[in-house]
Amino acid sequence: MKKNSLLTFLFLLIVFKAQSQDITGILGAFPPELVLLESQMTQKQDTVISQVRFIRGELRGRQVVLAETGVGKVNAAVTTVLMIQHFKPREIVFSGIAGGVDPALAPGDLVIGTEIAYHDFGQVDDAGMHYWATKNPFTKTENPLKFQCDPALVKKALAVSQNLKLAKVERDNGSFVPAVKKGVIVTGDVFVSSEKTTRRLLKDLHAAATEMEGAAIAQTCYQQNTPFLIIRSLSDKADGKAKKDMDQFYNVAAHNAATLVMAVIEQK
Repeated sequence: MKKNSLLTFLFLLIVFKAQSQDITGILGAFPPELVLLESQMTQKQDTVISQVRFIRGELRGRQVVLAETGVGKVNAAVTTVLMIQHFKPREIVFSGIAGGVDPALAPGDLVIGTEIAYHDFGQVDDAGMHYWATKNPFTKTENPLKFQCDPALVKKALAVSQNLKLAKVERDNGSFVPAVKKGVIVTGDVFVSSEKTTRRLLKDLHAAATEMEGAAIAQTCYQQNTPFLIIRSLSDKADGKAKKDMDQFYNVAAHNAATLVMAVIEQK
């Protein structure tokens, strides 16, 4: 191959690789958290990798790859690793529901994650819960106790939320436009329906919401140098009525979280 041809080939290869990585990864734990996003995608192509379905296509002018993680930290970490390895997204955004911890928030309100932490990783003794930082198994260095969501993505999510038309939430005391705020989101392999636990999460970790996947995604992205953002819409207040409220507010919460994610994607 002549020198000029070789240089042209290498240039095109570099461009192709850059373009192939100009893609946003979108994750959700349940089908209802992803149904709106998938319905708005065009040019969809399905790929199944290690029993995980990935849907690649276009969403609001952006190339995206969408996947359902399933519930819990292990499922979330496996799907995130596969997405990063095979699609090399430039960032990953999670869309889903959560239980509210901040007493100022109500079912249907949204939380844009600023920091993501585990609430069930550490030591439990008679004095209570002692939270540990995870470690990178290769470098042996400690990860942050709270993983920081990408500041640029947080800023963009806050900006687009200001004039975003979200579905109203029908509560017992009337119809409300959901509030949107930023805050700490905490993760554990338990469905929280305990006021005592929410008080602890608020006091110890300053949590705004609690869920079951975010910190596993955050840790994976942190260790793989992939920017990320977790967006959650509250289906309940993580108290004694959590299961009942979740049944009532699940669909509108999932819809509004996906609406905000699409608005963020559209601005990329």
